[in-house]
Amino acid sequence: MIIHPLILLTFFPLAGVLLVVFLPSESKKAIRWAALGASLATFAISLWMLSLYRVSESGMQLVINQPWFKIGASQVSFIMGVDGVSILLVLLTTFLTPISILSTWTAVQERVKGFMLFFLLLETGMLGVFLALDLVLFYIFWEFTLIPMIFLIGIWGGENRVYAAVKFFIFTMAGSVLMLLAILYLGLQAGTFSFTELSASRGLFAAAQTWLFLAFGVAFAIKVPMWPLHTWLPDAHVEAPTAGSVILAGVLLKMGAYGFLRFNLSLFPQATLQFAPWMAALAIIGILYGAAVSFVQKDMKKLVAFSSVSHLGFVVLGIFALNSQGMSGAVLQMVNHGLSTGALFLIVGMLYERRHTRALSEFGGVWKSMPILGGLALVVMLSSVGLPGLNGFVGEFTILLGTFGSKVLGSPWFAGVATVGVILAAVYLLHWFESVFLGAIRKEENRVLVDLNWREILTLAPLLIVIFWIGLYPKPFFNLINPGVEQLAALLQSATVALH
Repeated sequence: MIIHPLILLTFFPLAGVLLVVFLPSESKKAIRWAALGASLATFAISLWMLSLYRVSESGMQLVINQPWFKIGASQVSFIMGVDGVSILLVLLTTFLTPISILSTWTAVQERVKGFMLFFLLLETGMLGVFLALDLVLFYIFWEFTLIPMIFLIGIWGGENRVYAAVKFFIFTMAGSVLMLLAILYLGLQAGTFSFTELSASRGLFAAAQTWLFLAFGVAFAIKVPMWPLHTWLPDAHVEAPTAGSVILAGVLLKMGAYGFLRFNLSLFPQATLQFAPWMAALAIIGILYGAAVSFVQKDMKKLVAFSSVSHLGFVVLGIFALNSQGMSGAVLQMVNHGLSTGALFLIVGMLYERRHTRALSEFGGVWKSMPILGGLALVVMLSSVGLPGLNGFVGEFTILLGTFGSKVLGSPWFAGVATVGVILAAVYLLHWFESVFLGAIRKEENRVLVDLNWREILTLAPLLIVIFWIGLYPKPFFNLINPGVEQLAALLQSATVALH
């Protein structure tokens, strides 16, 4: 019997879990290699999935649909599929997971077995979120990701790790309860929880679209996180271990933006059109607020954490431009943020391992003793700033073009004000780079810092390769994104006509 590629992809990390379970806890090296091997094999399976995917076709591909159980008279099915909205996020997940695991070689020394178990479980949950096409199945995977992440923060995090983990749990669960109620309402109204069938029968719940949009929207806005629901994020990032911060910024935050694209826009198009200007306004506030707060941070990790509030604001702005250009830019920028901010967290983690401090005041002139890290950090910083030729520019420029031409938003001022966020990003990121790597060596400890070893270079190198690839030749990425996004834009265009 041949296993379906999406089933194999989603649950293969569990094979790594089984392997790690049977390894003795004191065999830390074997545990690390087993977890890394399982994550690399999962990445290889995702590339196989990509080879089966027909780039030129729109709609769901590689679909598996099996009846599962019933809630009342409504059918819950095990449905999975992939399209232009989700495929790059799946690849991003399988790409970042082995990089994150590789970064733990020296950073995680205690309870290594538990750490790797939770990390591989988290990968299965994240993949399930991006591939599930039944709302109950989606919700199960959505909630499942919460469990390993809480343990990763709460056990292997910093001094205030328990507080950060509990806050993360409370915020996420508050939104999830609302989403669960909306899912149950939809399924019981339509007799099915299948995303495809709900999309075809959206007229059944047209009268409740506003409330359903808000119920789903709050859950997704918390996860992004959008201002003013962002306050859990800096605590979670600062207290999480480096690998946890990388996967939290790189993948988990994207689950919220993906939810808006997959569910809010598809199932509630009329409500989406009505809320779009408000969502865009909140996104712009997040862009400016996140940038301003990043600039005044004294802790490097907190600076990068608040920068995510700003960068994800651009993603939400592109989504609610509600045209193919804005949404394509938003999907690509999700990937870009995962690469650039993931690399920034890795760099901060490498500095912390050497100095055991993240205070900007403790650094200065580090490039003199760590020229390899200084050079790589320069590229990553410029990528996050949005320098032409690197990935960040392509995503932000496409989002701003889509926002500028958005008929739904109706004003070029949305794009104009958001552009200020690009300038502010240059200010706080250049300030960070100058404080850490340039100028005089302010502390004697910085004179004897050891530069990156081969493992650390290998951890960062794949991220930099893709940063340059997207910046110089983004066409293959847009080819994957565009068919799915254009189908979504056509649906919203129809809703616009119906609304008027």
